[in-house]
Amino acid sequence: MLIDRSRRSPNFDTRDGRVVDMIILHYTGMADAESAIDLLCRKGSGVSSHYVVREDGYVHELVGEQDRAWHAGVASWFGDTAINARSIGIEIVNGGHDFGLPHYPDDQIDGVIQLIHDIRSRHEIPLDLVIGHSDVAPGRKNDPGEHFPWGRLEAAGALARPPLPQILLHGGDGWQWGQDGADVLEARKALRKLGYGIATEGPIDQTFADVMRALRARYGLGGAIDIA
Repeated sequence: MLIDRSRRSPNFDTRDGRVVDMIILHYTGMADAESAIDLLCRKGSGVSSHYVVREDGYVHELVGEQDRAWHAGVASWFGDTAINARSIGIEIVNGGHDFGLPHYPDDQIDGVIQLIHDIRSRHEIPLDLVIGHSDVAPGRKNDPGEHFPWGRLEAAGALARPPLPQILLHGGDGWQWGQDGADVLEARKALRKLGYGIATEGPIDQTFADVMRALRARYGLGGAIDIA
């Protein structure tokens, strides 16, 4: 595929020997593409990504895949916190929640799908390790957001979502802050088994709600669960 490499970010370092086996999807969360690219390429900004996908599907590479870009921040998946070291970050131009969470254009999603296939042609990345920023950093990040068409990417063979246990698919009716018990314990264990950074014991708290919000967005179940 055609990739523009005319803009390069100075914000990267080495992978410390880690093998690339994840792709993390983000939205830029800024007013426009140029603002996002300028930030990602600004020396000293402390952030970068490997790729940026514009609304028309045009792709920029800012950091080479062999290097570690600074896109995930404080994050965790299956207990591993070195997410930047093992992942490729794709920033998708979208204003995000601060700008009304626009829908993603079809051409842009076509570009994302093609880019994921292109990346996976060079790296052995399991389809279930193509995930969102909100999955590895729930509560701290909400991107790529509730409008991201995960199902379309899945249908195109660009990612896979493990089946959800019934407690996560239908659980949560009537849940209350501070509630504990067998259902909550089952839900926590199920979330942990899927990879989310959450304790396997404890009552419903903000972390539980944040993780459930991330999961619901990824599986197209809407936003936050209704907790009384």
